[in-house]
Formats: sequence, C-alpha cells, structure tokens
Amino acid sequence: MSVYRRTGSKRWTVSVDIGIEPDENGKLRRVRHQETFPTQREAKAREAALLTEVAQDTFAKPTKVTVAKWLDEWLETKVNLASTTRAGYERDIKRIKKALGPRKLRDLSPTAINRFYVDLQKTLSPKTIQNSHGVLYSALQAAVDRDVIMRNPAARGIELPKVKRPEMEVWTLDELKTFLQHASSHRFYPAIMLAVSSGLRRSEVLGLRWVNTDLEAGTAAIRNTLVPVNGGIDHRIGVTKSKKSRRDIPLDPETVAVLRAHRKRQATERMASPIWHDLDLVFTNEIGEPVRPTTFSRTWKRLAVEAGVRPLTPHPGARHGWATLALEADVPMKVVQEQLGHASLAITSDIYSHVSEGLSRDAVERVAEMFR
Repeated sequence: MSVYRRTGSKRWTVSVDIGIEPDENGKLRRVRHQETFPTQREAKAREAALLTEVAQDTFAKPTKVTVAKWLDEWLETKVNLASTTRAGYERDIKRIKKALGPRKLRDLSPTAINRFYVDLQKTLSPKTIQNSHGVLYSALQAAVDRDVIMRNPAARGIELPKVKRPEMEVWTLDELKTFLQHASSHRFYPAIMLAVSSGLRRSEVLGLRWVNTDLEAGTAAIRNTLVPVNGGIDHRIGVTKSKKSRRDIPLDPETVAVLRAHRKRQATERMASPIWHDLDLVFTNEIGEPVRPTTFSRTWKRLAVEAGVRPLTPHPGARHGWATLALEADVPMKVVQEQLGHASLAITSDIYSHVSEGLSRDAVERVAEMFR
C-alpha cells in the first residue's frame, strides 16, 4: 500500500496490492489496484479505508462492467417473475440504460442517479420514477451482495419525488344500485356483478375459471389472472403473482344465481359455435376467447355514463367501492385484507385510512356514550 504523486501530476495516487491472479494466457501476475484523488488528505483517507477492507477481506476488486450490462445480467436471474412484472422491469431497465447504461458500474454515484431522476420528472409521474428507482436499487444491491461493487449508490442520498395519493372516489350505495340496474341486461353483467360483490381485481375476474368456481358451495378459488402479452396485443391465463393473491372467497346468493344463469347461456353459445375456444373461462366473448381488459373497462365506463352516475372504472367503482362499503358495515380490516388479496394488513389500512379514520371516530363516540 502506498500514497504518492507522480512527477508533474497534481493528483495523488493510492496503490494497493490485491494479490496474484492468472492473466488471459493463464500466466500468474501480481495485480495492483490504483485510485487517484485531488488532495493528499483524501488519498490518505482512502488508504486507511482500503487497509481496513483488505484486512477484513471485504475489498471488492474493480470491475469494468457497465450499468447496462449488469442490469441485463441481473434481469436474467429473475426467472420467477410474473409476465406483467417482468414487462414492467423491462420498461424500467430500458429507461435506466438510456441515461446511465454506458457508465461503469463502479463509477455510478448518487449524484448521477439524482440527476437522472430530475430529468425523468419532466415527463413521468412520481410513481413511475419510484418504480424505476426500486428496480435500480434492487439490481445494485445484488451487485453488492455478489461483491461486484462495495456500496449501493442508490441506497443513500437519493431524492425521489413524493407520490401524491389521489383522492379516493367511490360510488355511493344509490349510485351502485343505479349502475347495476342499468347494466343488468348487458352481456358483461355477470362479470360486473362478481366484481362489485367481491372486490376482485379486474384481472382476477376475467381470469376466473369454472374449475375453480363452486356454485354449490358458493365459493371461488382465485388461482388465475388474465395477463397481457406481446405488449398488450394478446392475453393469456396466468397464475396469481403472490401467495396472498391465492385465496378462496365466498359468493353471495344473488351473485351465485347470476352466475348459474350465465353458465347456462354460455353452454348454449358453446354448442352453437363451431370455433369455440374451450379455455374454461367463466367470462368470454361469443366464441370463448378471453374478454379484453380494456374492452371491459371501456364498456363499464360507458354503462356508467348511460346510467347517469359518475364514470368510474372497475378499480374504484368495484374494488375500492366494495372495501369502503365493507368497512362502513363494520367488517374487520383483516377480513377486508384477505378478501382483497393484499400482501399485508398495513397496505389495506394505508389505502383505506380515510375510511378507518371515520370509523375510529365513530367507535370512540360509541364507547364514550356507553359510560356517560
């Protein structure tokens, strides 16, 4: 280990012997690692740090791997990603590589990452930027874990834009009844009824299969989702992406009756169609193909406009609406979490804090009334 300044140079060099390694021809050679600094004080400080790293066997050998190459290698290791999650990762990685890809992984700094996020704010939402940061952080942490770099430059000193949660908007009970009455004659009514009575995600409703639906017992096993492929051009039946998403839910008697009638109509269509696609899906088009999620949402919104209620889409109109009504009906938060398939109770509590705050006030007033 040495610190010196070359003749004619204004920078100070720290040099450390990192051992003997074979070169490209297999011949052993001594390898040294060098870094330069503008002042002797910085060089001495780095020398002390390097001595500690070498002594503790935590020194990471320098790498010439670029950010782009590492991101590609890291993504290849993520073999169990759901197709929608992988597509999101690929979009984020493409965005990161465009700005930071040519940099050496070891040279990436918090400053460069922050500049990248500032540029993204000109065109992208805070939530999208946070998603990109999550991917970059995870990839860089994997590089640390595999001793490719010593520290994760995305771990500290990063300034992300704050995500402003949109105001939760759901239908009133009267609006929901008006909407259901207007939609009752539409082909999508059974799917709409299931959505508003269960709080299922759109992908879960459209990916539900008859084999997982027990109308005798009044239950549905959520095991599949309808996921986009080829950039959303096509769709396929995938599996739920987490253990919490795999759940069995009860069906109310009215929804069961609607699904029974729907199954009979579908059986008639199957017999009449020479090109029926037998995918065992509960909800299909006229020839058994999956219902496109965008078509379902557009139809939902159009029916709402025709019914004279606010044109909400399935997510707030059904999922948030079900959760809000359930909480207002004193259904425990834990039960709501399990019905919705959230990963944790904290997620449910955070999303529906506006409801729980009102319920908490009501509970306090009711308890206080008891001992007055």
